[in-house]
Amino acid sequence: MTPKVDPAGRTRRWTIPKKYVNSLFAVLLGLIAGAFFMLAIGRNPFVGYFYLFKGGVMNLKYIGQTLATSTPLILTGLSVAFAFRTGLFNIGAAGQMLMGGLTAIGLALTFEHMLPRGILLAVIVLGSIVAGGLWALIAGVLKARFNVNEVVATIMLNWIAFWTVKYGVYAFFRDPQQETQSKAIDAVASLKAPWLTSLFPGSYINLGLFLSLIALVIIALVLDKTTLGYELKAVGFNRSAAEYAGIKVNRGVILSMTIAGMLAGLAGATYWTGYSSNMQIDTSSLPSQGLDGIAVALLGTNSPVGVLFAAVFFGMLQSGKGFMTAVTGIPPEIADTIIATVIYFAAAAVLIERVLDAWRKRRASKALAATKKGGEE
Repeated sequence: MTPKVDPAGRTRRWTIPKKYVNSLFAVLLGLIAGAFFMLAIGRNPFVGYFYLFKGGVMNLKYIGQTLATSTPLILTGLSVAFAFRTGLFNIGAAGQMLMGGLTAIGLALTFEHMLPRGILLAVIVLGSIVAGGLWALIAGVLKARFNVNEVVATIMLNWIAFWTVKYGVYAFFRDPQQETQSKAIDAVASLKAPWLTSLFPGSYINLGLFLSLIALVIIALVLDKTTLGYELKAVGFNRSAAEYAGIKVNRGVILSMTIAGMLAGLAGATYWTGYSSNMQIDTSSLPSQGLDGIAVALLGTNSPVGVLFAAVFFGMLQSGKGFMTAVTGIPPEIADTIIATVIYFAAAAVLIERVLDAWRKRRASKALAATKKGGEE
């Protein structure tokens, strides 16, 4: 929130920035739509929402689950948001996450009995970051050197990553008892920490949460406090003007996409060596966290702080929907529908902003007319 100062220099009440107001309206409209869906199947929406949100925070276990579910979303949301802020549209977070996850699992299974835990975890985390960055680098080079649309490039790279990872798991790390699942990593190679698990017993919370928060702070500082961040945002605002100002545009494009991929690669490590203990490859779909990162970035208005709150909100819905279903019988798809509706309204933020501006102008004109009428009397 920011303080308003009138012409006389007096500080007025604090107000929420307009971009966050739009996101809050998107959430509100999504919840209203979800209420109608509950009514359509004969359920009480107040009861449904009570148990949905209670399921995300009702005890330490579920709080831990909400935070664990939010962890990869923070990183994939940051990945997409960082690319947006620098003029790129990174649809490839899912593929970058997969490559980071495969690298993390491979390093964990290879060195889990050879390195001390601290060094091993550092190797796993750095390896996943490098793998995600290198995978995104391909799209960055194609965009910078050959003007290949990054949306098309990253979508294609998603599926190349999917089949590469599926083959890699099957050929090198497969559990002998499973076709599409890697061997489980040892506890020494896991991001789970006994002291953290004891704080949130029964949950999947892990050290990845702290890694995601560190990444969030670093990205915020890079974007807002460094020359590099200024140059990258300048490229995003106007490539021609940035080039005229002496900024190396092609280098900025490549670097932006690489950093976005590094964040998504780290998400892969936090998920498959933190939330999970092995890598399971679905036979038909990409990891949902990669695509949900787009929604997190949209709802978070592409700002690091907004991404954090949006990721926790989505994590709460994902964590609580099972409890809602168990208690009320409301299908868990209702929660997914709420998320989808929130995404829709977040994407329509421009329309929402126009409606709010029109409403503000009507209020201002009515106030002015009332003032003039009072003065005449």
